[in-house]
Amino acid sequence: VENKVITITGASSGIGEASARLLAQNGANVVLGARRTQKLEKIVREIRASGGTAEFKAVDVTNREDTKAFIHFAKDKFGRVDVIFNNAGIMPLSPMNALKVEEWNSTINVNIYGVLNGIAAGLPIMEAQGGGQFINTASVSAHVVGPNSAIYSATKFAVWAISEGLRQESKNIRVTTICPGVVATELGSDITDESSKDALQKFRQTALTPDAIARAVLYAVSQPDDVDVNEVIVRPRASTSGV
Repeated sequence: VENKVITITGASSGIGEASARLLAQNGANVVLGARRTQKLEKIVREIRASGGTAEFKAVDVTNREDTKAFIHFAKDKFGRVDVIFNNAGIMPLSPMNALKVEEWNSTINVNIYGVLNGIAAGLPIMEAQGGGQFINTASVSAHVVGPNSAIYSATKFAVWAISEGLRQESKNIRVTTICPGVVATELGSDITDESSKDALQKFRQTALTPDAIARAVLYAVSQPDDVDVNEVIVRPRASTSGV
């Protein structure tokens, strides 16, 4: 991990923030991206105060050119990009008959196109430098569908499929899919359907901290170059359901 250049989207809170802090503690050069630059600036300042190396840049992962600029910002700063952690995501759960079509579209744009844009920006760089690693945040919802989560699960199934396809096509590039169970983060704060809000609160009575997922990310990144950790599913020990 030491001296690896690692870009992280969705880095202003939750899993992205925890991963940035842990990777920096272990000697990585982390580049944080999100829309909320005030939060990014604070996190970067704290990482630097602890002796780590960190930069940040605003990024909207639904915009291909914006994502490309973010990845190239990291390359220009450090000369290469070793890991792209496509972590940005949203989860506005709702039942299908609520017909929250705009929320469906937003979920698809962030969760699917956000990953694709990160891959499109980073793949030429990694191929030119002879290696690298993509880490894509899916979910246990990529393996199980529950009420109110059809669209969210569909996007996470897509992330899993994209990652698996990229893995099979890649000889020198590692591809890891991280599938968290219930984690106490801001994810779901954009839910507008009251029944879905209540269900999420019940699920989060047993939840992991973002640090648990950050440790899984660290594990995947820290393996030797010839070891490709393809998928990590991390659930709370007490979980008895699919999530």
